[in-house]
Amino acid sequence: METSTQNIKQRFGIIGNDPILNRSIEKAIRVSPTDISVLITGESGVGKESFPKIIHQLSHRKHSKYIAVNCGAIPEGTIDSELFGHEKGAFTGANTARKGYFEVADGGTIFLDEVGELPLTTQVRLLRVLENGEFIKVGASEVQKTNVRIVAATNLDMENAIKKGKFREDLFYRLSTVEIKIPPLRNRREDIHLLFRKFASDFAKKYNMPTIRLDENAQHLLNSYRWNGNIRQLRNVAEQLSVLEEKREVSGELLKIYLPDFHSNLPALINEQKSSNDFSNEREILYKILFDMKKDLNDLKKITDHLKSGDTISNQVENDFNELKDLQSSFQNQKSTEIIDFDKKENIKSNIDKYHFAEEINEEETLSIHDKELELIKKALERNNGKRKLAAIELGISERTLYRKIKQNDIEL
Repeated sequence: METSTQNIKQRFGIIGNDPILNRSIEKAIRVSPTDISVLITGESGVGKESFPKIIHQLSHRKHSKYIAVNCGAIPEGTIDSELFGHEKGAFTGANTARKGYFEVADGGTIFLDEVGELPLTTQVRLLRVLENGEFIKVGASEVQKTNVRIVAATNLDMENAIKKGKFREDLFYRLSTVEIKIPPLRNRREDIHLLFRKFASDFAKKYNMPTIRLDENAQHLLNSYRWNGNIRQLRNVAEQLSVLEEKREVSGELLKIYLPDFHSNLPALINEQKSSNDFSNEREILYKILFDMKKDLNDLKKITDHLKSGDTISNQVENDFNELKDLQSSFQNQKSTEIIDFDKKENIKSNIDKYHFAEEINEEETLSIHDKELELIKKALERNNGKRKLAAIELGISERTLYRKIKQNDIEL
């Protein structure tokens, strides 16, 4: 198996000798000849997209279609049409009938990347395909059959998504007959410099320039950095250094410039005691969230007072008011070590909308939540060079939601 693993690495451009990575490759090799559904899990940027290709190329379907679908990048209103096709006139703009990916890839393999972002209605359709190979085009009544192998991938905590009702438990178990976990780069310390050298060599050839090298201090810094963006982030750093630096030998001090938040090495928005330097890139976001909370409290107070005056006060409003007040208090004091529960805050905001009366809010008191939301989105996109996925992770929302907000507000990337 060791020889096969090494051959697969060379064939698919996989760099590294980490035992967990090797075990994941071995699992992909063993499961390939079967038609078992496979779920590939791991953080964003770890290289999950290589494993469906391995599985397809080593299977009996290798001469048939292989289609990769990014479920998080397709708008919710069109994803059923993309996957299952539609009939002419099924919806506005459907001027002709269209085949979906499951029809086109009949006999082959479909890779569903970011499968955790699928809408619940689409999850029901996908479950039917997995159970009996049947699907119905949008706007049609005729059942069609397809013989497709499904390989899915996600960077979400699926158990948490199931608990929150965002993903069907029965679909999860059908997709994860075999689960292949890809380790994050920070758990593959011995592979980091090896990967960097490969990327540096590739970019030297691409841009026709000498290969950059790291001195001893830079190598130590490279290996000790957390790499939240994993291999994708490492590749970007190697490319930036190759293009922007005249000197071909990179020192530790120079490398630090290309490694954001090197000293903190912690996820953003955690309530811990930190030094002022650690908060240098996060303070603005924290303040804006506090302002959001303040406005939410003011809205709830007005609603509560209004309801009290009519002797019809709602327990829901009172609970929301107290929860949001406690959330703001713990956030300001920074005594809690738990990550801020943004889902709870979003649920409270939803209840505010539900009980909101037609009252004008004093615009001089603070900016509107909508304006602040746009500011945060723009800042996150700027910090991540327009990359929606990284910006969505920073904001704590799904890439689909971020895509929709960018489109609705005509935000320029």
